Amino acid sequence: MKVLIQNGRVIDPATGLDRVCNLALAAGRVIAIDREAKDFTPNRVVDATGCYVLPGLVDLAARLREPGHEHEGMLESEMGAAVAGGVTSLVCPPDTDPVLDEPGLVEMLKFRAEKLHQSRLFPLGALTRGLAGEVLTEMAELTESGCVGFSQAEVPLKSTMVLQRALQYAATYGHTVWLRPQELYLGGGVAASGPLATRLGLAGIPVAAETIALHTIFELLKSSGARVHLCRISSAAGVELVRQAKADGLNVTCDVSINSLTFTDADIGYFDSRARLMPPLRQQRDRDALSAALADGTIDALVSDHTPVDEDAKVLPFAEAEPGATGMELLLSVAIKWSQDSGTPLQRALAVVTNEPARVLGASLGTLQASVGRIVEGGVADLCVLDPKAEWVVTPEALRSQGKHTPFSGYELPTRVKYTLVGGQLAFERT
Repeated sequence: MKVLIQNGRVIDPATGLDRVCNLALAAGRVIAIDREAKDFTPNRVVDATGCYVLPGLVDLAARLREPGHEHEGMLESEMGAAVAGGVTSLVCPPDTDPVLDEPGLVEMLKFRAEKLHQSRLFPLGALTRGLAGEVLTEMAELTESGCVGFSQAEVPLKSTMVLQRALQYAATYGHTVWLRPQELYLGGGVAASGPLATRLGLAGIPVAAETIALHTIFELLKSSGARVHLCRISSAAGVELVRQAKADGLNVTCDVSINSLTFTDADIGYFDSRARLMPPLRQQRDRDALSAALADGTIDALVSDHTPVDEDAKVLPFAEAEPGATGMELLLSVAIKWSQDSGTPLQRALAVVTNEPARVLGASLGTLQASVGRIVEGGVADLCVLDPKAEWVVTPEALRSQGKHTPFSGYELPTRVKYTLVGGQLAFERT
């Protein structure tokens, strides 16, 4: 299919491109930027006048709830939510049921996703069998089946020895380990430790749960030389440790969720289970530090932490409710709102959801490495067209995800995706 996108403001943070021009797409590729392509007669013309034309978003944290949790989200519904939010590439953790610890399971998931012709799916394999924290998985076989890294998802490792062996093995073969830093025994609460948790009688998770885990990871990295991506940093103290680790030359990247970037523990209100999240929402000083770190590059990427949860699991007392929130459809709007509220340049706000998360994935993207999260001639035509003047209110009816719960419910957000193209094919069109 040949597509011509006309008169849009084309913005590519990776190259600094920012001007009104046309894009010609053919055979799933961008064949011309701001010039006429030879012998090109489009099958479809997209009028992007007054709109931004951006690289498709890359989301490093999105649970699709399949296999095993289809009552909370189906592959079809969550991939549909992804393209509705302009997300053309997404990474899913291995905590499905069964766990993604066998090549056949990974291949099946990728095959089903590819048949939908929507977002590109990049699974993480389980770091240990069954996420039990005892026996390492066959990382080489899982990589061949399509895994881009290895993770324990939300299950902390009990054994530092197992973590050390995992990092040594990963370093030997060039694999990336994805870890959410949380010490096992301090991380059993339901809210961030502090005056609010004490007043509400909620079990707290101290900042030390994050910082102790980070100290352990960084000490092991010094001896193993492995590459680690830290998932969903949540505290000011954690930010400072990451900043120092990068200054020391450790091979570390990290991300923050749209929830931690926007909300604080005060948004729990009167036990609002929509704010029951992992990691927990922390204090304002933590949120401000996360925002500053995302702006200055200490934090590499902004993620949706998309975790659809069904009604029965959310409408419970706060401590009993299942943690998680819908987020993929909000990612781009929240990034732009953060830019507007914090004064961060638009290019940086777009970079943390496009080329920066693509850089985190790096060589694991294979032949797509040079073009995912970017707009380049000859690169894959993964794009979204955004109406910068649109505003919308987050309501259950406005969300395509099967999960309808989010702390953003009732919020008015800027901008709306009009079109999403994946491999040059129109995957979403807002009518």
